[in-house]
Amino acid sequence: MYKEITPDEVEQLVHGKKDVNIIDVREHEEVAQGKIPGAYHIPLGELESRLKEVPEDKEHIMVCRSGARSGRASEFLAERGYNVKNMSGGMLAWKGETEK
Repeated sequence: MYKEITPDEVEQLVHGKKDVNIIDVREHEEVAQGKIPGAYHIPLGELESRLKEVPEDKEHIMVCRSGARSGRASEFLAERGYNVKNMSGGMLAWKGETEK
């Protein structure tokens, strides 16, 4: 099972310059409109084939548009022993800055 984290908590981590690993699982065209600064992009459909890009020794925060796809990604990773949190509400709830 994975935990949830709020967008405000994620923003505090980003602004606090914490060593935070954010993985955005939205599609390419969605990410092109803006993502959380420093987030790594792996579309949900590519996650299994790109699993080697996800370090097993770090905590990861999963992000999508509304929190549903990132929830599936969180579940997938948690089942494989990864330490993950799902950002509740996704980018629809994100009030922080974004980068292209």
